[in-house]
Amino acid sequence: MGGELRKKPKPAQLNPNWIQLQQKLKIRGSDASRPFKNSEIESPNTVLGKRKERQDAESNDCQINPLTPVNDDSSLTDAVAMDCEMVGVGQGNRSALGRVTLVNRWGNVIYDEFVRPVERVVDFRTKVSGIRPRNLRRAKDFMAVQTKVAELIKGRILVGHALHNDLKALLLSHPKKDIRDTSEYQPFLKSHSRVALRHLAAEHLGAKIQTGEHCPIDDARAAMLLYQRNRKEWEKSVKDQFRLKQKQKKRRPKKKQKKEASPDGDAEGGAS
Repeated sequence: MGGELRKKPKPAQLNPNWIQLQQKLKIRGSDASRPFKNSEIESPNTVLGKRKERQDAESNDCQINPLTPVNDDSSLTDAVAMDCEMVGVGQGNRSALGRVTLVNRWGNVIYDEFVRPVERVVDFRTKVSGIRPRNLRRAKDFMAVQTKVAELIKGRILVGHALHNDLKALLLSHPKKDIRDTSEYQPFLKSHSRVALRHLAAEHLGAKIQTGEHCPIDDARAAMLLYQRNRKEWEKSVKDQFRLKQKQKKRRPKKKQKKEASPDGDAEGGAS
């Protein structure tokens, strides 16, 4: 038995996938040992340069919007800003309320509704208003919106730009002492003329608005931020104007009494 030749063990068969992997590793190893040519070495202006340029471009496009609220508090505050968008009714030359937006002192939306006018809309004024027919199909009735807005602004400081137009469209009034209109605030005027909200936003806030279709949310936020940044001086000027008017009212009755008195003496004495 010892003289019998031992049988050689059969070589283990390798998995075909393993063989392919070994071949790929050998090829990559030979490529790694091969010296690079100058044309294969990327210059700083190729991939890395392009990546840096792309990051710079993205950083310019992703600048912080000054109108973005600093928190998510949507509570009703002592001051609210309002902006409305109009549509054309009648012959198209008369304006009717199409959308109304209210934001609180931080710029968070507290009310934003499309409005279905009482009269038929003949001009949606989409290029400016941003309102389309589909927006008004399920819009709220004018009376319901009017009631809600009146409830929200009652007893509060109302901020906006050319608010007389918005209040007129809503068929509402508001105490003059509680109105803060950025189109009438003296420091914002140029040669005693009103300045458009988009120009005020660009100059004082560094914000771009109304570049195309108007967004009432952005417009209301811009008005509120203009007010907040000038609130101390603005409120002081309002108080000073109110005191001046009170003094003028106290003086008026005295002037009337002097005019009623006869040149010969007292009015009552003349009658006797």
